[in-house]
Amino acid sequence: MDRGMVLFLGCMLTFTSSWLGLVFAPFNTLSNVKPLVDENTNTAYPRPWQGAELEGRQSYARNGCIYCHSQQIRPSSFANNTDIVRGWGTRRSVPRDYIYDAPIMLGTMRTGPDLANVGVRWSADWNHKHLYNPRMMVAGSIMPSFSFLYETRKIVGEPSRERLILSGEWQPPAGYEVVPTSEANSLVRYIMALNQSTDLPEAHDNE
Repeated sequence: MDRGMVLFLGCMLTFTSSWLGLVFAPFNTLSNVKPLVDENTNTAYPRPWQGAELEGRQSYARNGCIYCHSQQIRPSSFANNTDIVRGWGTRRSVPRDYIYDAPIMLGTMRTGPDLANVGVRWSADWNHKHLYNPRMMVAGSIMPSFSFLYETRKIVGEPSRERLILSGEWQPPAGYEVVPTSEANSLVRYIMALNQSTDLPEAHDNE
């Protein structure tokens, strides 16, 4: 057989097997997974993103959060169960957790902590302050400030209920307040909705 044909067939076999393993198989797995319905409360997990959560998810992607944070709790067999020991989750992540995610933002590295369960770790107020200036909440953090998602404005009448209560060097000038924009509120709504604490039977298999 001609060497060119052998090379062509080899390349086709390589690309086809890669596509089957990396694209088709995961897609087929996810397409057959359904939400888990709690018969006692008639609630389903997971649920579709909607409203402010969906807008916040788009902001999360647009602002590059995926480049420094993952959203996947690794199994207990990985590195002495470090993800769960760190308090990042109570079980490993499974395909069912992502059936409404498009795209699925697993992340590629962990410059910062995993966020699969961040919604149960911190309050909305903490997350707003952390976005405004991470070093105010975590000393030595290298996360960039997202203060551009907040507005410093003069107080007219009563202070806003949404204002951030800041202190020290982060406190605004007298007579001014820092308030979140609609994008900041949506982003925090999405962050607060990140919660993989629902127990799933398949999350305990092959650990």
